[in-house]
Amino acid sequence: MERLLEKHFPILSIEQDCILSKMGDITVAYQAILPEIFTLSDRDYEAFHQAWIKAIKTLPKNSILHKQDWFTECNHQANFSKDNPSFLNRSSERFFHERPFLDHSCYLFLTLKPKNRKQSSSLFSTLLRSHIIPDELNLPQGLPDFLDACGQYERILYDSGFVSLNRLKEDYLYSNQTQAGILEKYCSLTGDNRPSWISDISFKPSLQVGNKSCRIFSISETDDLPLLCGSRINYDKYSTDTTKFSVGFASSLGQLLPCNHIYNQYLFIGDTQQTLKDLESKRLRLQSLANYSRENAIARDATNDFLNEAISQQRIPVKAHFNILAWTEDTNQLSEIKKQVGSAFSQMEASVKEETVGAPQLFWAGIPGNSADFPMNDSFDTFVEQASCFLNLETGYQNSISPFGIRLGDRQTGRPIHVDLSDEPVKQGICTNRNKFILGPSGSGKSFFTNHLIRSYYEQGTHVVLVDVGNSYKGLCDMVKGYYFTYDEKNPIRFNPFFISEGDQLDTEKKESIKTLLLALWKKDNETFKRSEYVALSNALKGYYEKLDSDKSLFPSFNSFYEYLQLDFQETLTSDKVKEKDFDIGNFLYVLRPYYKGGEFDYLLNASENLDLLQERFIVFELDNIKDHPILFPVVTIIIMEVFINKMRKLKGIRKLILIEEAWKAIAKEGMAEYIKYLFKTVRKFYGEAIVVTQEVEDIISSPIVKQAIINNSDCKILLDQSKYQNKFDQIQQLLGLTDKERAMVLSVNKANDPKRKYKEVFISLGGTLSKVYRTEVSKEEYLAYTTEETEKIKVMQYADRFGSIQKGIAALCAESTT
Repeated sequence: MERLLEKHFPILSIEQDCILSKMGDITVAYQAILPEIFTLSDRDYEAFHQAWIKAIKTLPKNSILHKQDWFTECNHQANFSKDNPSFLNRSSERFFHERPFLDHSCYLFLTLKPKNRKQSSSLFSTLLRSHIIPDELNLPQGLPDFLDACGQYERILYDSGFVSLNRLKEDYLYSNQTQAGILEKYCSLTGDNRPSWISDISFKPSLQVGNKSCRIFSISETDDLPLLCGSRINYDKYSTDTTKFSVGFASSLGQLLPCNHIYNQYLFIGDTQQTLKDLESKRLRLQSLANYSRENAIARDATNDFLNEAISQQRIPVKAHFNILAWTEDTNQLSEIKKQVGSAFSQMEASVKEETVGAPQLFWAGIPGNSADFPMNDSFDTFVEQASCFLNLETGYQNSISPFGIRLGDRQTGRPIHVDLSDEPVKQGICTNRNKFILGPSGSGKSFFTNHLIRSYYEQGTHVVLVDVGNSYKGLCDMVKGYYFTYDEKNPIRFNPFFISEGDQLDTEKKESIKTLLLALWKKDNETFKRSEYVALSNALKGYYEKLDSDKSLFPSFNSFYEYLQLDFQETLTSDKVKEKDFDIGNFLYVLRPYYKGGEFDYLLNASENLDLLQERFIVFELDNIKDHPILFPVVTIIIMEVFINKMRKLKGIRKLILIEEAWKAIAKEGMAEYIKYLFKTVRKFYGEAIVVTQEVEDIISSPIVKQAIINNSDCKILLDQSKYQNKFDQIQQLLGLTDKERAMVLSVNKANDPKRKYKEVFISLGGTLSKVYRTEVSKEEYLAYTTEETEKIKVMQYADRFGSIQKGIAALCAESTT
C-alpha cells in the first residue's frame, strides 16, 4: 500500500533556524568539522573524549544528542580549465581524474522533547500513525534555556581545539533550486548538495530508497558491546614493535569503512534521578526473582554495580544506540558490504545485528530532527563516559584554503590534497619561518619528493636556487628551461662574481661576498685574517670598481681584478706605506695566481655568459664532480650563497627558495657555516625559505653551528622512510625535537602502502604542532621528469634528443608505455 511522504513526514516546519517536529520536538542542527584521521595522539584522543563528556553534561534532561556522520563514495574531478597549465600539471590532472575516495560530512542534532511526550518504541512510531497530536507543547518557556545549553555545548567543544561547529541556518536545512537541504539528502541518500528527485522509500521486503538497496546494522543491547572501550584503539597496520599508532575507538565504523554509509550515534539524556529510581525498582524485582533463575541473579548484580558506580562516581546515566545505514545501487555488493561492516564492528570487539523488522523505525528516526521518535526498546543503559567512546572523532584529509601550495595525496586513497607548507602555517602562528629540513636515507624517495616540491613552487612564481650532488634535478631543469651549472673537463663550471648586471649597483652585500670569497681562496681553514688585511681588500675592491667606472673597455672579472692588484693597487700600497706584515700583497697574488688566466683554475671566476642570474628563476648548481675537491667545492658554494643572497635582497615581494642537497663538506668550513647560519635566520624576512636535504643526521651533527642554525630555524621538518633506523630512532627524535606522536607517525611511513599503486609516503611536521603523513604519488610524466634511476634518466635523455625536447621525449615514452 502506497502512502504519500508529505502526509506522514514527521517534520512540521523550520522556525528560527530550528527544526520543529509535529510532536513538538525542537532541534538545533550543526555541521561539525572534525580532526583529520591519523593526526591525533593518545593524549589528544583522551582530551577530545573528555571534551565530549563535558559538553554532553551541559544538555538538559529530556534532550537527545544525535550525531550523524555521512560517508559517501565520490570520485575526484580534475580541473582542466586552469589558465595556461604546464605539461606536468595537465598530466597530473589526467592521472588523478576519477580517483575514488570517501567523502565525509558530520552533522550534530540537539533535540529537546516536550515534557510528558510519549516514549516511542518499535510499535509506537510516527511512521505507523496516520495523525499526530502533541500532548503538550511547553516550548515558549523551554526554548531559551535549551538554546543557552546548546551555546554552552558548542563553546566547550570549540574551546577543546579539536572541533568547530557551524550552526545550520534555514537556507541549508531547506532545499532550493540550487541545492538540496539535509532533509532531502537523507530521504534520497544523496551525498552531494545537488538537487535530486525525491525517491520512493520502500520498507518491504527490505529497505529501499529509490534504486539504493539499504541495510541497517546496529548496537542496541549491552550484550553487543565490547568488554572494554576507550577513547582510542591501536591501528595495527601502522604500528611497529616499538610504537603504537592510534586511531579513534569508532574509526573502523567511520573513515575506515570503505562503502556508502551513515553512522548514526544517539545519546538520550533523561531525568537522572528518575532513571536511578527506576533502576532501583528493577534491582528489587530481580532480587526477589534471583532464587528462581541464575540469569536474574546476574542481572541483579549488574544493575547493582551500575547503581553503585552512578552514585559513588557521580556518573550520568544515559540511553544509547549506534547503527550503520549502508547502501549500494548494485545488489551484488550487499554481501560484501555485510562482511565489511561485520569486520568493522569486530575490530572494536563488538557484536553487530542486522536489523530487519526494526529497520523502518530506525531509518525513520534518522531523519534530521526526528530523533525523539527513536524506538527506545532498541537502546541500552550506559554512562556518558562509555557512550562517548563510540562517537566518530575523525574526518578525512582536507584541502588547504591557501592559493599557494603543493599537491600531495590522501594517505588512505591517494586523493590529491592541496597542502600549503609555507604561508598558511605562518599566518596561523604554527610556524615562525618557512625553512624546511628534509631527512631521508637513500632510496626513500627523498629526491623524488624534493623534485615535486620544487616544481610546484616554481610554477607558482618562486625563484629557485638548487645546490645538488647527484644530478637529481637535471630532468626538471631541462623541463622548465632553467640554468644548469655543472663541471666536466670539456666544459668546467664557470662564474663571475665581479660582474654587476645592468640596473644593479655595487652594494655592501656584494662587496662582503667578494671579500669572503677572496679570503677563502687566500687563507686555509685554520688560518685567520688580520684586520689590516680585511681593510686592504676593501680598499682594493673600491679602487677596482672606480677604475671600471672610468674605463668602460675593461670587462669585470677576476682577470681584470688581478691585473689591477698587480699594477694600480701595488702603487697605492707603496704610496700609503702599507707594510708587508699588515698586508702581504706578494703572498696574496701568488696564492691567487691559479685563478688568473693561464692558471689551473682560470675558468672558475672569469665567465662571460650566464652572468645575469638575478632574474633567472630556476638555477641548478650540480657539484657532484667537484664535491671532494679541496679548492673548487668551497669556492663554488660561497659563490652560490652570494647568488641567492643577491636575489634575497633585491627581489622585493617575490618568493625565493634555496635548496641545498648533500653539500655538507663545505659547511664544515667555518666561513660557510656562518653563511648558513646567517641565511637560515634571515631568509624569512625577505619572503624566502631555505631547505636542506640530507641522508644522515650525522652530517648535521658534525657542525654544531649548522646543527643549531638549521634545526632551530626550520619549523617544517620532512622525514621519509626511517624504518631502517627504527631501533636507533631515539637520536633522531631527540635531535629534531619530535614528540612521541610524531615518532609513531614517522615509523608508520610506508607500513601499509596499497600494492596496486606506486608511491612513497612522507611525514611532514609543521612547528611540532601539526603533523601528517601524505602520499607522494605522481603521474607517469612527472615520474620520468623526476626519476633518479640511471637507466630511466638515460632513456629520457635519448628520447629528448630524438624528439627535440624533454617534454616531447617524455610524452613519447608515456605513449609507448600505454600501447
